[in-house]
This record gives sequence, C-alpha cells and structure tokens, in this order.
Amino acid sequence: MNQYDYEDQLLEIEDFGCKFCKEKVDFKVWAPDCDRLEVAIYENGEDIRRQVHAMKRDSYGVWTIELDGNYENKFYNYIVFYEDKRYEIVDPYAKTTSINSLRAMIVDSEKLNPKWWIDHEKPKSIKDEEVIIYETHVRDFTAHETSGIKEKGKYLGMAEKGTSFEGISTGIDHLKELGITHIHLLPIADFATVDERTEEYNWGYDPFLYNVPEGSYVTHPIDGYKRVLELKKMIKTYHENGIRVILDVVYNHTYYSKTSNFNRLVPNYYYRQDENGNFSNGSGVGNEIATERKMVRKYIIDSLVYWLEEYKVDGFRFDLLALYDKVTVMKICQVLKAKKSDIVLYGEPWTGSESALPYEKRFLRGDQKGVGIGIFNDHFRNAVRGDNDENHNGFVCGNYKQVYGVLEGVVGGIFYSGKIHGFTKKSTESINYISCHDDLILADRLSVNRHCDEKESLIRINLLALGLLLTSFGTPFLHAGTEFMRSKKYVRNSYNRGNEINGINWKDKKSHEAFFESVKWLIQFRQESRLFLKSDDKDIKRLFDFQIIDDRKGIISYTISNDIGDCFRFIHNCESEYFELKSTTEYEVLFEGKPLKSPTYIEKNTSYKAQPLMLTILKEVAKDS
Repeated sequence: MNQYDYEDQLLEIEDFGCKFCKEKVDFKVWAPDCDRLEVAIYENGEDIRRQVHAMKRDSYGVWTIELDGNYENKFYNYIVFYEDKRYEIVDPYAKTTSINSLRAMIVDSEKLNPKWWIDHEKPKSIKDEEVIIYETHVRDFTAHETSGIKEKGKYLGMAEKGTSFEGISTGIDHLKELGITHIHLLPIADFATVDERTEEYNWGYDPFLYNVPEGSYVTHPIDGYKRVLELKKMIKTYHENGIRVILDVVYNHTYYSKTSNFNRLVPNYYYRQDENGNFSNGSGVGNEIATERKMVRKYIIDSLVYWLEEYKVDGFRFDLLALYDKVTVMKICQVLKAKKSDIVLYGEPWTGSESALPYEKRFLRGDQKGVGIGIFNDHFRNAVRGDNDENHNGFVCGNYKQVYGVLEGVVGGIFYSGKIHGFTKKSTESINYISCHDDLILADRLSVNRHCDEKESLIRINLLALGLLLTSFGTPFLHAGTEFMRSKKYVRNSYNRGNEINGINWKDKKSHEAFFESVKWLIQFRQESRLFLKSDDKDIKRLFDFQIIDDRKGIISYTISNDIGDCFRFIHNCESEYFELKSTTEYEVLFEGKPLKSPTYIEKNTSYKAQPLMLTILKEVAKDS
C-alpha cells in the first residue's frame, strides 16, 4: 500500500484521538481516503440524539476539529463517508467508553488516576535472569466460591488482600507466598464477545478497542472512569506488594474484519489481503493485522507506549508474534526498552494459520537473538510433558528419546552441543513453560500421558515436570494453579467455558498443600542459590555440566555452580526404580521430592540411591581450605 507516500511525516504525530481541556476539546484521526468525516457528540452512552460537526482534512489525510466548551463526560464517535456509504465507528485511540464500547468517552485525564497513583511505590528493578512469570485470568483467579474474594471476577477482586480459604492464602497473598516476580494477565484490553452487563466468560483474544480496559471486569461498567481507575488500583496494589504486571496483547488480529473500526476508517489498509483481495487469515480467526505498514506500526507502538506510561505496566506478552514483521518487533523493543530498561517482552514464535506475510519477513524462532524479547520454548514443553495433540508422551512420562528437547530448555536454548542446537543468544530469550491457558492444563495432560490411575505417581510426575522447569536456565513461566495440580476437567480449549471449568478451586491448594510447599521451596531455592543469574552461553558452559545424557534411560543429572563457588547437583529420576549415584565428593541432600527440614549427608566414595519418580537436589560440601 505505497500510495500513502507521505506517511513518514505522520509518524511523529503522537496525539491522535480526543484531547480534552475544560475550555475546548480537540479530535484528530487519520483517514486519507474518505470523502467526508464528522464527529458525532452524544450526551450519554446510549442516547440516540447527537450533534454532528464536520471535520477538516489536511494534506496528510488527517481530519481535525476543535470544539469550544466543556465536553467532559460526553461521548463521541466518528462518521465516515465513502461515496454512497456511511459508517459510524468508535475511535481506535479511545481511552475509555460507554458500556459495551458503543461510544468513546470524553474524559479529563487528570481524573483518571486513583489516590497516590502518580508516585506510588513500584517494585525495584531486577535482572532478566531473576524473572519468574505467573499466567492467570481475572475471572479464573477470583471468581470461584473458595477464593474468599468479595469482588469476584473484577479488577478490584484481583487487588483484594488478606484473602484465605480454610487457613490457606488465596489471591494476591498466594502470589506473595509463592514468590513469583511477575503476574501475566490474559487480555484485559476491551474485547468483543462478552456483554459487559453479564458474567459471561472469554479469554479475551477477540480484541475490539486496544487502549480501553475491558468493562466486564469493572464493578460498574456503565462508568467509563471506573474502567481506568479500578484497573490502575489493581496495578498499584500489585506494585506495592512487590509484584510486576505483564499484559497479554493481541495486535495480530481483530474480532471483526470487514466491519471493523479500522477497515471502515481506512479500507484494506490495516489488514493483509491474499492475491484475490480477501482477508488473509494467518491468525486462524478471520484476519491478520498488516504490521509492516507504517501507520499500522505507529498505531501498535503508540498503543504499547500508552499502556506503559498511563498504566505503568511492566511488560507485554505478544499473541502470535510470527504475524508481526521483523522491523516492527525490533522497533517495539527499541522504543519500549528506551522508556523502561527492565521491561519484560515475549511472545509466541508461530502463526495460527498460513499468512500473507512473506516467510522471510516474519518474526520467528531465532530472530529474537539480541533483540531484547523472549519467545516461548514449545520444544521444552513438548519434550517434558508431551505434545498438544496427545499423540506422544514426554520425558517425565517415559518417552526418554525426548531427553535432548528437555536439555535444550535446561540450558535456556543456547547452543550447547551437536545434539542441543539452540536458538538463543542469551538463555533469558527462552520462555520455558510446560503449561499455559491453551490446551490441557498440566495435571490433566500428564494424567492422559501416563495412563496412570495411581494418585501418588501422578503427583510425583507433576512435581518432576515443575522441577525441571524451575531448575533450568531461561525464564520460567507458570500457569495458574499448576503449583497445586489444578484441573480443568480435561477441557482443552476453555476460552468460553466459564467459571465451572476455568475458575481456580482453591480447595486444590488445600488438598495438595505439600505439593505447593515443594514448588514454593523450589522458587525460593532458585532465587537464593544464585545459580541462574548468568544467561550468556559462555557463562552457562563454564558453570554447567551434564553428568548423564542417555536417551535409553529416564535419568537427567547435571551440576551447576554459582559465582561464589557453591556447586549443586540435580537428579531428575523419571524411572520407576532407584538410581544409584556413586559419590566422588561429600554432599548434603536438600530436596528429595520435598524440602528436607534438615539436610542429610552423603559421604565421599559412598553410594546414594535417588528415589524413583523424584527430583533430588544435592549441595556439594565445601572442602576445608
């Protein structure tokens, strides 16, 4: 779409949308092809009566108007004219809206901040190597009757403190207890398929307005200010409790295609088309955003910067990152890192279906090297627990030929040897995960894999899988509830299945309290042992040593040293039999499927039997000088 040869001059314009002050209001929108454009002003969010004002177009295709008077709390839409067609659209740059996003709202930005927001205490910066991510959904985390949360399914419910169920912590207190550093929220930007007046459920991967908080998570969604204020209060509460907030963003597609706000504003510009002029469907849901076009790239970056600066978020997870062109991803990283050096960025290095974006322009596995963004390591996921199609078991379920896929994750995706090819420059570019919102949750998937009805064995292999995750280089990513064997009743794609399937039943934490305590200990060990603070390939090769690699046995053993001289040995025994270790040094045993209250010792030149289906962690006893 090269006819917009004046785009470069527009890239520095940062104030599209509505700009309010008490004496006047300004509107600015880019629509170079339309014949006429008007702004319609409404007294409230549902009134059909309106005042219409014609806007003026400049030589760059930007339509503007300035209206005198105080327009606070009124609503507006744009009316776009193309020959004999007329469309009313919601401003893509809207900050907040009426209920169900029927109209954009004119707001006083100074009133969009809760008390103490501007200077609230934010968590201190941490190294990329210290990040531990926890993925959840606003409703999943708060809506179940066992949550102890009053504002169930709401931003304010996410912010409630002091919650408990039968003596165990839930909600934000649970996260503090667990010890994660970042909470990853499934999309909270406005999405299309939920009636905000109801308790309907959706994951949120059906975006409508990118800069507006989703209203179904607000206590009074009819109030446009509350969308912003309650979300900010939630973020502020997490920050004050030492937890950073990552937003899941979906700039690769929109819910609507031909009738979307974007397409009616500038037809056939915001979306890719195939050779026949049809919408390309690389997302698998009907369209894909043309990130490579300059004004699309500008919109995405403007939106990300808005969330970063207005909401003080700490990172972004990008859905279907391979639908983004390489130039756009690199520009995103450059801009956001300049504004927040410790921002966390990562995404999925694949598409949902075949894309019109040429393969060589897509941001794929390996393209992240040195860019400042991580990618999900699905090789590690599949190798540990089995693939998504349930056709192949993973290493913890007896498929020992998956050992090299496991080891790729253990070293954080770096090139380690001929059979561990690697795809990262630094281990932190590998987002190591074994479960996420997609497909079967970990406990359900492992139950299918193992075909094991014995409860104790299932508990052990779940902990083995999480043990591999938490004792590997790379960035560990935990899906909510896997730390206490949450089940979703074997439902694979629960995007709209409601609280019955998706709601976290906190009874599971009570039932698997020992399991949870083990996961909590592993996270604390990871943070305190200083073993995973190096991410360069040279450092990892210097500090890390494989002891056993054998694709015929279910044993992985390796040692890692830290920068102060401590050395630890890890034994992941996925066999159903004991593994005998002949010790050449003296060790203290810290963990045998659970943390030991006091360490036991292994004398030099003796044998130690590592228990079946269990992670064991040993610490080498320092020699006297």
